[in-house]
Formats: sequence, structure tokens, C-alpha cells
Amino acid sequence: MTFDRRKFLGAALATSTAGLVMGAPAIVRAESNKTYQWKMTNAYGPGSPFYVEGPGSPTDFCRKVEAMSGGRMKIQHFAAGELIPALEGFNAVASGVVEMNAGNAYFWAGKIPAAQYFTTVPFGMNTQGMNAWLYHGGGLELWHELYAPKGLIAFPMGNTGVQMTGWFRKPINTVEDLKGLKMRIPGLAGKVYAELGVAVRLLPGGEIFPALERGVIDAAEFVGPYQDRRLGLQKAAKYYYTTGWHEPTNVTELMINKAAWEGLPEDLQAIVKAAAQACNVESQAWCESVNAEALNDLVDNEGVTAQPLPDAVVARLKEVTEKTLTDMAAADPDTARVHESFMAFRDQHKEWAAVSEKTFLAL
Repeated sequence: MTFDRRKFLGAALATSTAGLVMGAPAIVRAESNKTYQWKMTNAYGPGSPFYVEGPGSPTDFCRKVEAMSGGRMKIQHFAAGELIPALEGFNAVASGVVEMNAGNAYFWAGKIPAAQYFTTVPFGMNTQGMNAWLYHGGGLELWHELYAPKGLIAFPMGNTGVQMTGWFRKPINTVEDLKGLKMRIPGLAGKVYAELGVAVRLLPGGEIFPALERGVIDAAEFVGPYQDRRLGLQKAAKYYYTTGWHEPTNVTELMINKAAWEGLPEDLQAIVKAAAQACNVESQAWCESVNAEALNDLVDNEGVTAQPLPDAVVARLKEVTEKTLTDMAAADPDTARVHESFMAFRDQHKEWAAVSEKTFLAL
């Protein structure tokens, strides 16, 4: 019997190739069958509409991801206080204690000053402009760049739309009336108010009403008519200013541990991003659907005075805002990059909005 080397090598190659072909689907099946059990914490308390429950909320996001993934990815949600305190999400996600947190980027201003731009900017852009900047103007890429050194990544997951200036126990007729006030106000607007003599307080949503009712604070900003009425703020203050200069939009942040994110297969990453985008649209639509009735009820049945701030007060707030933002950008290179990108896009978007939305709203 003779040994045919060519036939032997050909048979071996065929066998080896067949093994690879047969093995590839097995690898794919193993990946597609793997399940992921994640945890999400939240900066807001149990049962909060929009922030925890309801259309486009974080719990709705968790349901969407599970349904879209066919159960391959399940996210257990914990409202503030159920697993960690309200504003400890940044540390919990960065350290890997949990994989996700729902909140607002401006809560982390002490760690990343430029993060505030990814929630809202006083006298900045409305929700349409903000989404345009984030998704198609370089905003999301900057967000990722700033968070990467902390081991984090983030996406927009909701939006309240424009928010009200807030509740005041006494009327505001001049800029001098702001001096000495104690006010709950987060984000960049807090820095602006501080420049005008306001003592700024950062309180979780659940602590606002008792602080306002007891006079621990003199004024408070939360969200808008529906959410504010739910907290009962109309029972602690009757002057409701509606200008919304400080938060012309407000982005809910989906924060994710970067290592955990990179460990997800590409299809589950796509599902997470798609679910976050769906919630971003749906949550804002829900807010638009409930605020008109709530505002009418507050004015007609709760004795609330709802009105814009005086023009002179708004003009001074705008002047101080511009200086505050410029000074922040000058003090931090990362903030400078984000500021430049945001403002360039805002100025461009303003031109289009003046032709489109502003013209329509004036009809």
C-alpha cells in the first residue's frame, strides 16, 4: 500500500475547513443565547412620573430593552434610595457596582464641569436644537470623550422640554428681589443666580416641598406644571414664573459603565441605543401632553399666579449667563471645547429657528 501525500493533505484540509464552517454557527449561537442581567440606579424617587415611571421613563426603557432583545438583556431598576442614595449614581456606575444610572449630567458638575452642557444651557437651545447638536452636531461624541477617562459612556434617554423658572414665596419685580433668596436650583443656572446674590441649594426632588413649605428655602425650580403640581409646590408658594430661561430643554442621561458596555455584543448595543432614542422622543411627547391641563388647573383652582419674569430681570440674567459661561470656558480646556461646539451650533440653529419655529409660533 503506497502513501499518496496529495490525497492525504487534501482530505485533511477538507476536514479542517468543514470543522470551521460547522463551528462558526455554534459560536454565533452561543453569543446569541448568552443573557445579561444588569442593574440601573436612578437619581429620582420611587414612582416619579417621567423620571421613574410612565411613557419613555427609565423603567419603560428597561422594558423596551428586554422586549427588543427577546429577553437576552434584563435590567433591574432601582429608584433613589432603594439601592444607593439619590445622587450617588456617578460613583456607583464608575466603580462597577451597577452597570447603569438614570439622572442628569449636570449633577456631576463637581467631577466634570463640562457635563452640565449635556443637560441644558441657560438661554441655550430648545429640545429640537439640543437633539440636533447631540445626534448630528458632535455633542454626543464630546460627551463620550469627556466620560471615557472616568470609565463611563452616556446617551440621551429622555427630555422634559422647556422647564419653568420656578416657585417663589414672594413676587420678583426687580433684580434686587433676587438678592438674599435661598433657592433650590441645579446646573449652570445656579451659578448665574449665585452671581446675583442667591444662596443656591441642590436638593433631590423629594426634599423640595418640605424645604419650601418650612421656609428653609424661599424659591424652588423643579420641572413644569404637571410634575410641580404632583410635588405640591403650589401649596408652599403661589408665584410661578414661566420664563424657562434657565432650562430651555432638559436631557435625561443614561450613564453606562464603559467596560460593561464594551462587553455587550453589537446587536445588544444597538438595542440599548435604539431604546434610549425611543424614550427620548416618547418622554418629551408625554410632557407636552400633560402640562397644559396642569397649568390651567394651578391657575384656575389653586390660586397660583403664573407669569413671565419682568423683562429687565431676564435681560440681567442673560448678561450674567454670558459672562458665567465665558469664565467657565476660560478656566477649563474641556469646558472650552464643549462650549465652543455648543455655541457654534446654537448660533446656526437660531438662524433656522427664526425662519421656521418662531415664524410659526407668531401666527
